[in-house]
Amino acid sequence: MTHFTRAERWAQSATTATTARRTRLPDLLPEMLREIGPHGLAWWQWLALPVFAAAALAVGRVLGGLTRSLLQRAFRRTPTQWDERWLARVAPALTWLWALVVFRAAMPWLELHDAAHAFVMAVMTATGILVVFWALWRSVDVVVELTVEQSWGVDASARSMIIVGGNLLKTAVVLVGGVSTAAAFGYPVATVVAGLGIGGIAFAFGAQKTVENLFGSIALAADQPLRVGDVVKVEGVEGQVEQIGARSTRLRTADRTLITIPNGRLADSRIESLAARDRLRMATTVMLAYGTTEAQVRQVIAGIDARLRAQPLVWPDVVIARLANLSPTSIDIEVMCWFQTSDFDAFRNARQDVLLAIIGVVEQAGARFVAPPAPPVTPP
Repeated sequence: MTHFTRAERWAQSATTATTARRTRLPDLLPEMLREIGPHGLAWWQWLALPVFAAAALAVGRVLGGLTRSLLQRAFRRTPTQWDERWLARVAPALTWLWALVVFRAAMPWLELHDAAHAFVMAVMTATGILVVFWALWRSVDVVVELTVEQSWGVDASARSMIIVGGNLLKTAVVLVGGVSTAAAFGYPVATVVAGLGIGGIAFAFGAQKTVENLFGSIALAADQPLRVGDVVKVEGVEGQVEQIGARSTRLRTADRTLITIPNGRLADSRIESLAARDRLRMATTVMLAYGTTEAQVRQVIAGIDARLRAQPLVWPDVVIARLANLSPTSIDIEVMCWFQTSDFDAFRNARQDVLLAIIGVVEQAGARFVAPPAPPVTPP
C-alpha cells in the first residue's frame, strides 16, 4: 500500500479537481460541438475564441476606463498640461492592453493544443506590439503639437521643421513596429532588416527627388533664408513667400501669379531676401536742358541736397546730389539716398515727397528739364 504525505495528497486532489473542472465544460456541450474541426480544434473552441475575445474587450474597456480615471486624478496634480493631453490620445490603447491581459488569463479554459496555443500567443504578442507602437505614434503627435505651441515654434519656418521632424519620427515608429511584429510571428528579423535595407535603396533611387526636396525643406527650416510673408528674389523671379511646404515653396509674384519651386532646388539657389533690408534706396538722374547757367546748376544741386536732408526718413550719412555728366542732350545730376524703413508703402510715400521737392527746386532756380524726344514720324 502506497503512503502519501499530507502535501502530496493535497496536490493530487487539487490536480484531480482542476482536471475535473476543465473537462466539465466540453462535457456539457452537445456532441456535435465536441467534434474536431479545422486545424485540430473542436467546434466549441472555434466558437469560444470570438466569444472570449469579445468578453475580454468588454472587460478591457472597463479596466481601461478605471485606469484612465486614476491617471487623470494623478495628472491633475501636476503643473503641466502635456500629460493630460497625452493620456487623452493614448487612452484607447489602454483598453486593448487590458483586453490582451484578460484574454491571456482566460486562455487555459480554451484547452488549445500546442500548435494552436503558440499561434494565438503570437497573434496576441503582435497585437500588443501594434498597440504599443500605435500609442507611440499618437504620442509623437502630442509632442509635435506641444512644440509648435511654444513661443519659438510659432514662427512658420520653425513650425515647418517641427512638422517634418515629427513625420520622420513617425516613419521610424512604423518601421520599428513592423519589424517587431514580424519577429513576433517568428520571421527572422535579420532577413526582414536586410529586405528593408534593399527596399530602402530601391526607394532612394526611385524617390531621389522627393527625398532631396524633403531634406531641402529641413535645410530651409534650419537656416531660415526666407519666411512666409517675405519678398525674395530667386533665379530672377521676385515674389512674396506664400507657403513653405514639405516638398516645395510657393511665391506670389506682383502679377498675382503663383510660382512653385522645389525645396531641393531652392536650398541650392541664391536667395535674395528683400524683407531683410534695413533701408530702401532711391536713385534717379535729374536731366536739365542746355542753356541752364552754372549758377542755376549749383542752386539746383544745393536745393536737392537740402530737401533730401530735410526728409525725416532719409538716412543722413549718405546723401548724394552731384553733377554726374554732360551728355549730348542734357546736363545730368545724380541723385541717390536711402530711406530708413523696410515698409515699401512708407518708402513710396517718402520717394514721392522727394521727387516733388526736386521739381520745386528746379522751378525755383529758373531751370527746366529736358523735353522728352518727339515720337518718330511714320512716313505716309
